[in-house]
Amino acid sequence: MDIKLYLDDLRPLPDNSYILVRSYEEATKFVNKYGIPSFISFDHDLGVDKNEKLLPTGYDFAKWLVEMDMDKIYLFPENFSFKVHSANPVGKINIETYLNNYLNKR
Repeated sequence: MDIKLYLDDLRPLPDNSYILVRSYEEATKFVNKYGIPSFISFDHDLGVDKNEKLLPTGYDFAKWLVEMDMDKIYLFPENFSFKVHSANPVGKINIETYLNNYLNKR
């Protein structure tokens, strides 16, 4: 079954074909339960905590996914694809570059 994950702290789902996760913690819990989905739409900035400290980002989640794949804990599906819908242009490029570099070399 193809699962589409939408990581975003604020935006609503673009349509009901996605499963919504609002934080890095929710995203990692999802993968720990179901494995890496076939599609992920990433936001970069995922808010701040009660002390105004930045919370882990979509980029942190992308790095965690790569680490899980490299350690063979969870593997990217053969048909894996992603997009980055973040309004943060640097964060968007960071996620895209990091994942594309890894996925194209494995």
